[in-house]
Amino acid sequence: MRTGVVAMAVAFLVAGFAVFAEAVALPRFVEAPEYRNGEGCPAAAAGVCDPGLVHIAMTLDAHYLRGSMAAVYSLLKHASCPESLFFHFLAAAEDGSAGEGELRRAVAASFPSLRFEIYPFQAEAVVGLISASVRTALESPLNYARNHLADLLPRCVPRAIYLDSDVLAVDDVRRLWETRLPAAAAVAAPEYCHANFSRYFTPAFWSDPELGSRVFAGRRRPPCYFNTGVMVIDLRRWRAGNYRQRIERWMEIQKEKCIYELGSLPPFLLVFAGEVEAVDHRWNQHGLGGDNVHGSCRALHDGPVSLMHWSGKGKPWDRLDAGKPCPLDHTWKSYDLYISGDDGAAASPASGLALSSTWPVFSW
Repeated sequence: MRTGVVAMAVAFLVAGFAVFAEAVALPRFVEAPEYRNGEGCPAAAAGVCDPGLVHIAMTLDAHYLRGSMAAVYSLLKHASCPESLFFHFLAAAEDGSAGEGELRRAVAASFPSLRFEIYPFQAEAVVGLISASVRTALESPLNYARNHLADLLPRCVPRAIYLDSDVLAVDDVRRLWETRLPAAAAVAAPEYCHANFSRYFTPAFWSDPELGSRVFAGRRRPPCYFNTGVMVIDLRRWRAGNYRQRIERWMEIQKEKCIYELGSLPPFLLVFAGEVEAVDHRWNQHGLGGDNVHGSCRALHDGPVSLMHWSGKGKPWDRLDAGKPCPLDHTWKSYDLYISGDDGAAASPASGLALSSTWPVFSW
């Protein structure tokens, strides 16, 4: 009886996700400026397996498409070899072939020369493992697609930079791509060891004699928080280490014992905290979307900035549309390719709002 109830619940969630995906109409975007390789760039790539490519993976859906388009534009603009970037987009398979086709056409229309591929992601692969979170958006099956990168991308792709849809690059992403990963590491990301690591798990986790500190014993370093919105992933080591299965095992334990409350992040911490290869903080100036409840304004952390990340509840496009932008949202605005439905005006390069003279000055 219980198995039947669980199966019905999973079917309901999958169907609801599909209806939501299909119900959201795609926004419209202008065509971005075209960027070409500079001197010293690799020769034109013959295909996705070309060793000279920089592979970037992101999710793609109607709801966050505006953020994804701005992110892609920023990555191209600041890349020394933009024609060497290859984008791997993970899209919900429940959108159907027409939905995937619409996403493909939207991307190609704004970036005619972009090298990219779209990979359908089946919600059924994770929906039965997802637990309730502090914010409903964190329960979307597509948030867990990053766990399946190594299964979806071509086997010839050795590594990928995974990026959330709410980021902006203001530096050459090849610098992040060239991060050295020692043999013991499958993931590299900025770590934040000043953060209170214990708060990412419930008291039940820390008090359980089989869990708590024992989980992190014997790791390369003491466990620290890292944000999964910016990661360099060695896909071959990921597959060899069965990391997707390890993450999913923790999601199963969560169903039994309620050991965390924050969506897809805690399982990553349980598997990788203390084993991540540290990257300079400049590559994830995160938290610009505030916390997961109020989404209040936040300033940049001290230090140089290579990538800005609006993690948290507040997204720059939502706050701009509501007429309540935070100061840094205006920086995001200058990369926005969106065409407003009200008057057809675009807050984009075509409207003159993103000229080179208006880019903010960052400390490199």
